Amino acid sequence: MITFEWSDWRNGHIWWLQSVYIDEDYRNQKIFSRLYKYIVELARARKDVTGLRLYVEEHNEAAKRVYKALGMKKAPYEIYQMDLE
Repeated sequence: MITFEWSDWRNGHIWWLQSVYIDEDYRNQKIFSRLYKYIVELARARKDVTGLRLYVEEHNEAAKRVYKALGMKKAPYEIYQMDLE
């Protein structure tokens, strides 16, 4: 799933890749890599998209290796939240 965020700093949209999950039985088959490369092509074809982002769990080292291999870099942000009950 892709959600959109307007970045006033970049004067363009950032596409967020949401709910990224590959079932264990299908991992190591380059499924995410192929999907990601297609999304990059779509984003580059538009003039209003300035970047792609996604969340990754702090200890998910395997996912981080995949993202880095695809050219993504760790952003200089941390996330703060407040759970409402």
